[in-house]
Amino acid sequence: MACMKLGSKSDAFHREGQTWLCRTGLPSDITVEVGEVSFHLHKFPLLSRSGLLEKLIEDFAGEDASNCVVQLHDIPGGAKAFELVAKFCYAVRIEVTALNVVSLRCAAEYLQMTEAYGEGNLIKLTEDFLNDIFGSWVDSIKALESCEEVLPLAEEVHIVSRCLNSLAAKACSDPSLFGWPVPKNNTMQSPGGTVFWNGIATGSKPRSMGEDWWYEDVSFLTLPLYRRLVLAVEARGMKPQRIAGALMFYAKRYLPGMSKFESFKENIGRTNHAPTISSPSEGDQRALLEEIVELLPNKRGVASTKFLLRLLRTAIILQASLSCRSNLEKRVGSQMDHARLDDLLIPNTGYTVETLYDIDCIQRILDHFMSIEQATSGAFSPCIVDEGQLLDGTPIQTPMTMVAKLIDGYLAEVAPDVNLKLTKFQALAAVIPDYARPLDDGVYRAIDIYLKAHPWLTDSEREQLCRLMNCQKLSLEACTHAAQNERLPLRVIVQVLFFEQLRLRTSIAGWFFVSDNLDNSQGQTENIAPPKNDTTIQMDLGTTEKGDHVLGINDMKTRVRQLEKECLNMKHELEKLGKPKGSWNIFSKRFRFRKSSEPHNAEPSKACDSKDPPRRSSCYDGDQHQHCESGVMPN
Repeated sequence: MACMKLGSKSDAFHREGQTWLCRTGLPSDITVEVGEVSFHLHKFPLLSRSGLLEKLIEDFAGEDASNCVVQLHDIPGGAKAFELVAKFCYAVRIEVTALNVVSLRCAAEYLQMTEAYGEGNLIKLTEDFLNDIFGSWVDSIKALESCEEVLPLAEEVHIVSRCLNSLAAKACSDPSLFGWPVPKNNTMQSPGGTVFWNGIATGSKPRSMGEDWWYEDVSFLTLPLYRRLVLAVEARGMKPQRIAGALMFYAKRYLPGMSKFESFKENIGRTNHAPTISSPSEGDQRALLEEIVELLPNKRGVASTKFLLRLLRTAIILQASLSCRSNLEKRVGSQMDHARLDDLLIPNTGYTVETLYDIDCIQRILDHFMSIEQATSGAFSPCIVDEGQLLDGTPIQTPMTMVAKLIDGYLAEVAPDVNLKLTKFQALAAVIPDYARPLDDGVYRAIDIYLKAHPWLTDSEREQLCRLMNCQKLSLEACTHAAQNERLPLRVIVQVLFFEQLRLRTSIAGWFFVSDNLDNSQGQTENIAPPKNDTTIQMDLGTTEKGDHVLGINDMKTRVRQLEKECLNMKHELEKLGKPKGSWNIFSKRFRFRKSSEPHNAEPSKACDSKDPPRRSSCYDGDQHQHCESGVMPN
């Protein structure tokens, strides 16, 4: 820390309670009162340096000289600053540092200690020292912090603006070029062991520092000064990502629900006594949050979605302004594809709490995401994902498909809430277009959980809810579960069985087509005499591929027999309910295979004669391919 020494005489001042006395051998002829502290001094040393004191002393010229009392209750820095001023007037040795130079400069301005009252007066000396410390990152921060005690005079003499400009210039520069900042205990050591002090190296190059090196140093500034610093670095062209990073660091330090960081005492020891970070009041927290939201660069991706959702949750708890919450919802909606399910589970803290989670907030965020997505896609509407859009057998992850998966997971989390109205559940699920879900396992799982938690729904409401999913886009595991799910309407179960059988028929036809092509190619290769080394390889490959296809066909035949059994059981159940048999015959003809399509050596299916009722299952877990009794997504 920089230091300037003034004066040459030994200290002749001593304090007795609230009174300062000067031992010069002469009786005191003036008393200066600053707050509750009194200074018994002499007129000449004071009036020879201060224009204000000269004027005040002249006012007592016609009165008793021994009873001259001057009151300086408004002096910047109070009694502590005037003590240094008095010692300077008596040429007593004092030390000026970055911690006291601002208050001393403002006190000198208040007392009019210009060059007209002696060469090398206090205003000029403190100005020269301020210009020196503005070259140091650490001293500039200390000086800026001390400005809080002497506002607004520090503003009038432009100390605050100069400190902010100095810090902004350094924050926007590469610290390795100048040795900024001095980290941890005022020393910096290179990997080779060379020590750097105050940016001066003895040999090796200083270690590289990240772009966030200045975040913690400035996080101890009060909100008004911090805001001005952010605006200053933004005016100098700092990247929005770095500005957002600094604001995130500041918010995490002072806002509830955010992580706490180490105290500044462990940082660079820029003060003799580390500041105590007291928990701000609810009103201060609300003002801080709204200010941070306003300062965040309005650019997608500069702040993480996780951080924005935490800010939104805190804004709801602190009852921030409607414009602040709307701003956060729009920011989250613009990058919702990067959100995580846990962060979307925002508790409902309204006065009329109906649901456990704030469904309406997520609905607004999703609506904003869809409006942006539709604006960017334009007139081209994507279709259902086909094989051309698959990468290694899995659908290509687009923002829309990621959000669709996220919302399906969110619906499964909120579905067990018995207070969740059917209309809200449907409205949230219906926002996602059909093409965004390559598979509908996720929305099926959410519907199944909702049906289990709301057993009082009518049949029409159940059917209306099941229209949210596409039975043709269920996986084999989901179809197997749905076919045995007693919570689903019978119409939906019949649709699931029909589409699964139709899909299996198509697959079997494809297998037969591939098998015939392999047989034809096998016969053609027998008429050709390949080289000796290649013959064995081709025969082995042909045998292996053909064996694999035969096994696949047998598996599908078994599954078809199981489906026919399920269809027959469904027919019996419909007959018991009094359904007309004519309508079932339409479906039974579609479900049953023609005998000509089966191999001659295939055994006739005995499953159709079975009258065992189908097995019933609990909630479907499409992500884990399991059956879960609780209906809640496994961890």
